[in-house]
Amino acid sequence: MSYSRSLTLIVLLVFAAPAAAQVPQPVFVPAPAAPEFLSRYDFHMTVYQLYGSDDPAERFSWDSHFGGSFDLIDYVFGRASVNVDYEAVLGHEFRPFDPNQANYTLEASLSGRVRDTEIVAVFHHVSRHLSDRPKRDAIAWNELGARLLRRISVGPTLVDLDVEGGRAIQHSFVDYTWLGEVNVLVRHPINERFGVFGRAGGQFFAVNEELAGRGAQTGGLVEAGVRLIGRAAIMEIFAGYENRVDAYPLDREPQHWGLTGLRLLSR
Repeated sequence: MSYSRSLTLIVLLVFAAPAAAQVPQPVFVPAPAAPEFLSRYDFHMTVYQLYGSDDPAERFSWDSHFGGSFDLIDYVFGRASVNVDYEAVLGHEFRPFDPNQANYTLEASLSGRVRDTEIVAVFHHVSRHLSDRPKRDAIAWNELGARLLRRISVGPTLVDLDVEGGRAIQHSFVDYTWLGEVNVLVRHPINERFGVFGRAGGQFFAVNEELAGRGAQTGGLVEAGVRLIGRAAIMEIFAGYENRVDAYPLDREPQHWGLTGLRLLSR
């Protein structure tokens, strides 16, 4: 099967079963000429406004992410990496900008490279908290899994594929047992200072049906926009749509909304 047909099939699968994906998407990193210590550091910050949520408590108006990832050591045939992300969700239940939840993601990984592909072992932790609201019980899970990162170049266009899955080896409150994710990122430069991009992500949650009386869950995120490329950073301006599984930490209910946003990247 050709690259173009394979890419078309992947994109169709992602749009057919979309989900809330990692922000930003993990991507393949080329190998250095020799082993390096602290060979890469990437910072990210995203703010986007949410439109059209049908939540009666008015808890979803804005979403934001900031954090960073770095390679502790790149040993040429792979790398040891750490990723940290903090997410704050704001509504307008009590005030115009009302933070109501904070979610922390911590991840450690080891990879091996095969040409333009990385095979990655991942330990992934997510902890969810309420802001300005009481919460005593933990809401969190630990996932042990694997990730495949692939980069395809089509002329000046870069296509990055992220496929991953893992087992929830520990969880508090949530009913997740297995998690799977597919992300596709397409970036096309127009010139040295301007480009366009599109992204689609899909995630699947298998659950313990006896815990909450529900079946497997899927959600989704798609976005597209422009890239303004500076000497030290990149600004992305985008619009999209999201269907998020378990949008509020204490509710096992999905939410969906349109979105517009801005993202700053150091890569």
